[in-house]
Amino acid sequence: MQFLTLIHTDPERLAELPAGEFDRLMRGCFEKADALREAGCLLGSQQLESHETARTLRVRDGVARITDGPFAETREFLAGFNLIEAADIDEAMRIAQQFPWARFGSIEVRPVRDMGAVRERVGAA
Repeated sequence: MQFLTLIHTDPERLAELPAGEFDRLMRGCFEKADALREAGCLLGSQQLESHETARTLRVRDGVARITDGPFAETREFLAGFNLIEAADIDEAMRIAQQFPWARFGSIEVRPVRDMGAVRERVGAA
């Protein structure tokens, strides 16, 4: 099964880190990611630019509206993701716990839907 880990961080908590600590944590993440990739568990990952660079699109009653920033007023912002392969949600949670970012926000783990099955169900080519 595939799972997406959505990494949300609180910029204020990250700003409180001692000098060099963020870089140390990132080096550790790259090492873990490399090992997971070699083991066939990590299928993809990406860090996102700051939430301040985001725009949100909403269409209501046929009218498109674009606003700066993410939709919700929150302290935590989506900072990146990992697409992983795991036997079940419990294994996916164990993989997510190997990364330090839950200490500075949260890591949401969600199963990835089988789009092939959805295509078949709705009759899409």
